[in-house]
Amino acid sequence: MNVPRWEGFALRASAGLLAVLGAAAGFFLLLGAVEYRFRPLIALDRTVGDALNDLVAANGLLVGALHRVTDLGGRETSTYVLVVVTAFLLIRRRPRPAVYVVVTAMGTLVLSPALKVLVGRLRPVVDTPVADAPGMSFPSGHALSSTVCYGVLLLVFLPTVRRGWRPALIATVAALVLLIGFTRVALGVHFLSDVVAGWLLGVLWLGVTAVAFRRWLRDGGTSPPPIAEGLEPGAGRALRGAPEARERTEHLLRGISELAVGGVLIFGVLFGAGLLVTEVLSTGSVVVSADRGVAQWMARHRVPPLTDVSLVVTRVGGTRWIVTVLVTVCVLVLALLRRWRPVLFLLVVVGGETLLFLASSAVVSRGRPAVPHAGPELPPTSSFPSGHVAATACLYGAIALLAWRCARRRWRLPALAAAIVLPVVVAFTRLYGGVHYLTDVLGSLLLASLWLALCWWVIRPTAPPAAEETPAPAGD
Repeated sequence: MNVPRWEGFALRASAGLLAVLGAAAGFFLLLGAVEYRFRPLIALDRTVGDALNDLVAANGLLVGALHRVTDLGGRETSTYVLVVVTAFLLIRRRPRPAVYVVVTAMGTLVLSPALKVLVGRLRPVVDTPVADAPGMSFPSGHALSSTVCYGVLLLVFLPTVRRGWRPALIATVAALVLLIGFTRVALGVHFLSDVVAGWLLGVLWLGVTAVAFRRWLRDGGTSPPPIAEGLEPGAGRALRGAPEARERTEHLLRGISELAVGGVLIFGVLFGAGLLVTEVLSTGSVVVSADRGVAQWMARHRVPPLTDVSLVVTRVGGTRWIVTVLVTVCVLVLALLRRWRPVLFLLVVVGGETLLFLASSAVVSRGRPAVPHAGPELPPTSSFPSGHVAATACLYGAIALLAWRCARRRWRLPALAAAIVLPVVVAFTRLYGGVHYLTDVLGSLLLASLWLALCWWVIRPTAPPAAEETPAPAGD
């Protein structure tokens, strides 16, 4: 059946309106049911919550995974993502969608706490608590924040995605939001109705702000597009990367092969160095004695103020900080250079370093220094090499290399200084805290230098893009 173009637009607009109205009706029905303590709803909430608590409480690995997923919908993560997206849009000179992102994000910061206070619903009480959360329960802030955050990303960047890929992208975003909501119930910090209310409120708020944005476009003399095409379809070309030639399959396979072979050789070097300090060298050797002596000297000379500072500074090499900086730099590089190859370089450097660190740590299996440790409980990885130092050296070394070749002169020296100073500072904090030997740090620097050189040589992130092939527009 062929539907005229204007009728198709009317159908899509009507469907969007019905979705928003349905979300509003559902939210207010839930709100009334919670306020008046509708017994079937209360019973369903308790049954689902108790069943999930019984299922996950005894599985520590599953609880840890749920905590990792639930963090993706937290206010801290959502705020960070939307701030980075706003910066990207401003760099790409798209002020209108940037304002939309800011206004929509600010709304969630007001809606969630205000409604929690007004409703005043207490959080669930389960038999075996595996998580805790402050404040009231209705609606779920994680469900609301994740719906709005990832919904905004979808609306803003949908025009950059080819039509054939859009259903898969929408399904992926929806699955992520549903999974985050599930974790809140499974961890026992929200009722099912809290989560559903958060989803509905998020859809309602997205709809309201999208309608306001479309009205803003109309007032500016632009015909508002169907929302199924994204927030601003005309911005798709500006938000995409600059046209680059697609790598031929043999070149791609060659690059992957070179990285794989080089990675195996680097792993062999690390494995050999680890065996040298753990098995070959005797206890009385100069290297082993120096390792033990440095660890003991650091432990004896700790002072409370310096210990507190070191515990803060060592987070620079932690997973959360590294991932945060990596994502931020990737977004800024893509916004400024409009090329994917430097972004690929950064991702491969950090991802490959992680694999090399985990593999070498597992096979060497060196114990931590036999001194009191300063700081929180240590992860289950072994001492050689230091993951904090390797990650810091790789990330900031990669940034410095890109800055030296692509950035203006005034940014080169600060990037180089960060690449030198930060790994040294993090290395000191790891030695000072008694969690690594000196040779662990040296092994990390060896890993970082070899892997950085290999990635630079294989990926060639600053090579000029070929112009012989131009990708088709995203909407084709």
